[in-house]
Amino acid sequence: MTFDIVNIALIGVAYIFALFFVAFATSKGWLSSSWVRHPFFYVMSLGVSLSAWTYYGIIDLAWQHGYGVLAYYLGTGAMFLFAPFALEPLARLAQRYQLTSPADLLVFRYHSREAGTLATLFMLLGLLPLIALQIQAVAETLALLSRDNVAAMALPDSGVTSKDLIAFLYCVLLAVFTSTYGASRKRRAGLASAMALESVVKLVALLAVGLYAVYGVFGSLGDLDNWLAQNSDMQQLLYSPIKQGSSHTLLLVFIATAVAMPHIFYLSIADRPPTEGLRTASWGFPLFMLLMALPIFPIMWAGFALDVTEPVQYFTLAVPRASGSALLTILAFIGGLSAATGALIMITLALATMVMNHWLLPGTRWQSDDNMYRQLLWLRRALVAALFLAGFAFYLLLNNRLSLSDLAIIAFIASLQFLPGIFAVIHWPQGNRRGFIGGLLAGMLVWAGGLLLPAMVGNSGIRIGDFHIPLGMEIWPQITTLTLSVNMLLFVCLSIFTRTSSLERYAADLCSDDSISQALRLELDVQSAAEFRLRLSESLGAATASQEVSRALRQLNLSEEERRPYALRQLRDRLEANLSGLLGRVLAGQILDRHVPFVTSDQPANKDINLIETRLSRYKNQLTGLAAELNNLRLYHRQMLEELPMAACSLGRDGEILLWNYAMAELTGISASEVIGSKPEYLPEPWRSELTEFARSTDDSRFKQQVDIDGTSHWLNLHKTRLKQRAGKYGRENTRRDNRSDGQMLLVEDITETQVLEQELMHSERLASVGRLAAGVAHEVGNPVTGIACLAQNLQFDSENPEVLETADQILSQTQRISRIVHSLVSFSHSGNQDSEKAPVDLRACVEEAVQLLSLQRDKTEVTFANEVPADLIALGDNQRLIQVFINLLSNARDASPDGGHIEVTGYTRAGQACVAVTDNGPGISPAHRERILEPFFTTKEPGEGTGLGLAMVYSIVEEHGGQLELVSPAHPETGRGARFIVQIPLAEL
Repeated sequence: MTFDIVNIALIGVAYIFALFFVAFATSKGWLSSSWVRHPFFYVMSLGVSLSAWTYYGIIDLAWQHGYGVLAYYLGTGAMFLFAPFALEPLARLAQRYQLTSPADLLVFRYHSREAGTLATLFMLLGLLPLIALQIQAVAETLALLSRDNVAAMALPDSGVTSKDLIAFLYCVLLAVFTSTYGASRKRRAGLASAMALESVVKLVALLAVGLYAVYGVFGSLGDLDNWLAQNSDMQQLLYSPIKQGSSHTLLLVFIATAVAMPHIFYLSIADRPPTEGLRTASWGFPLFMLLMALPIFPIMWAGFALDVTEPVQYFTLAVPRASGSALLTILAFIGGLSAATGALIMITLALATMVMNHWLLPGTRWQSDDNMYRQLLWLRRALVAALFLAGFAFYLLLNNRLSLSDLAIIAFIASLQFLPGIFAVIHWPQGNRRGFIGGLLAGMLVWAGGLLLPAMVGNSGIRIGDFHIPLGMEIWPQITTLTLSVNMLLFVCLSIFTRTSSLERYAADLCSDDSISQALRLELDVQSAAEFRLRLSESLGAATASQEVSRALRQLNLSEEERRPYALRQLRDRLEANLSGLLGRVLAGQILDRHVPFVTSDQPANKDINLIETRLSRYKNQLTGLAAELNNLRLYHRQMLEELPMAACSLGRDGEILLWNYAMAELTGISASEVIGSKPEYLPEPWRSELTEFARSTDDSRFKQQVDIDGTSHWLNLHKTRLKQRAGKYGRENTRRDNRSDGQMLLVEDITETQVLEQELMHSERLASVGRLAAGVAHEVGNPVTGIACLAQNLQFDSENPEVLETADQILSQTQRISRIVHSLVSFSHSGNQDSEKAPVDLRACVEEAVQLLSLQRDKTEVTFANEVPADLIALGDNQRLIQVFINLLSNARDASPDGGHIEVTGYTRAGQACVAVTDNGPGISPAHRERILEPFFTTKEPGEGTGLGLAMVYSIVEEHGGQLELVSPAHPETGRGARFIVQIPLAEL
């Protein structure tokens, strides 16, 4: 059965345009985003890894190796079956740092541009046979279907055959599609949907051909068993290759495809959905491969049963063609076209990105940021076209000398050379760039000399005299073993015996995300987030630099004023990840290394405790055994430090704050999240100067350091212990007793309460001294006062002048008051209580007498007093002591009032209490002083102006009367000024 070449070509073009439409519909949002992000689409998009080789060439491999062909499905499927352990760490790393290809991963891990350059070169060489395989499959199958009229398309004068012309037109059509929907990052979702459709189409086509092979050719499964029994040579083909041991080599080769092939790496690792999507793929993709594997042997047996003349590798198309069913034949052809198309699109895209990121962009000098994204888009499109052209040229060079299975094995063996380096990314931090590059170069040279060059020139060996050295596909298992052995041997030896730089160790720690490793805390040469914009603008331009820094700050929830070293390191890592997605890992690393470098030092690098803590917190549920026990021990000690009742903070060797416990946060009012990763120099006062100076000093302790916190004096004891540097992974033990330690722990002891108690004790001692002094003073003062009283009494008898008599009465009254005051002072100093006889007291008269007495002081502030206490306000108390209360309150009010001020005294009753309020219009009493104004000896007046005993004595007298003293400040809320003292004393029962 043959078809018209035009009709077949139109069918193929129509199918490719169907892929166009699906991609377009997805990019426009016509398909529900819940569908596009469903794990089913992810599993189906992974099916693009099963190229035309697994659709056509796998039949030929099954004929050569029997059941050994299942090694392909076992190897690739096993990587996904154990995806949570094999692929999940790589996937997390790739997404965190925007690693879109194996070359990006290797550059990041080994911190070497040369690693990316060589990886790109060798992956390009290794995938050229795979690109040629897809082109060859489409050209030959199209030629097989239109065998009778395809010759008319040839150009004999130019030497171009019909298959060559078909292959060229196919490459042009795919280049247009790939450039349109693959080169633009905004349309990648549409491309993934198209690849999912491609996988469904080839699966349906292959299953349809398989079902026809079983039921259309043999009749049933039982009839197939009978045919196999009659054709024992077919059964022998299944088992004999296994005895030769080549299947074990096949299994090793195919394991590498899931992580080393750039297009599979991008789909399975770099562009994966959330974790649950990868876990769904861990069983969904092996199930997909199982369905693809089921028809393989029935199709092969059907081809031999029908005795078709086409090559074994095209039995998938030859069997339905022999059936005479045009529909099944077209479906089989579309399935093969779909497999080749999907693989070509993804391979060229992956290679174009690698070439641009690791060859072209690192040498490009951007003069401005105008249309940068457009320039990158057109550069990627040009590379896609160039790669299709290179693949077509390689296809012409091979001239169909190799089968599809041979081309696939050559490509897979090349990808196998990257497996040691990729394995070491997560599982061997000791590996370094010298070991990786040396091993890769050796392995690829053996591969090129043993497989690639013989395939290109058609040579099967080298003869030296009588000695013949075989080369090529005849000994591919031996070449595979040799390449991998040489690669691994050099990798391990060079990594062990050569020096690893601190940046390589830092990158290894970032990659070892699941291990309990000592991450390095490297110091940056920037001081703020704003400085990133200024420095990056030199390479990216001001607009792009500002946009990228703002984007990274938003992703990390950091502010524009961020200065913490730990946060700045996070910002640098995020910028490098974002720029890697835009410009590639190499150029992004070069830009940041040039403008935002790490400070190099001869000292061993510091351990990034914050990064280690973050890792352990993130993956604590995945730790088992001894690791889990160690983590529990760490949490126990961490909790002890966090909940220590004494304020504590830990500083690294570079002064970075690593610990800030709850007591420290409560004392300073600064939360741990604000200071972790910062330095003491960035703290607010007084902590900046106190902690910075103490940390830099040689003192181990400082006592009774007085600091002002929110306007209140506090006293602190500071203690310090240095954490000695131990022998570790990245440095030698520090045996010198100096400041070059791993860090220090600062303890801050708040002794304010103790200090206040000491002061109160001193106050008590002073009061006791005053009491003892007052006893002597009372005796000494009593005699002159008695004499004065006697003279005043004599004056009353010796004179009849009214003014003299009034003066004598006032002198007698004041001498009596002096005696009472001295007695009260002595009593207050001893016990604070007064046992005096209480009687009804006219509070208005008490206030009036106090006002009269204060009016005698001419040298004080001139104020007016308004006594508005009701005449009937009678309280139960001691008249003289209550006068003393009002004298002290009015005196304080006068001192607080300005010249010409007005002091108002009002009275009223409330809840059985007689209330007298003294209100001034001074500045009021500040909140900081309200708690202390009743303390003995506390005064806000200038030295020598007050003793600090007035209000304390007022409070003591009011308490003796069973009353209360209330303060209202400000007394005038509308002006915010004035103070009001309210004396509340029980009413007298009349």
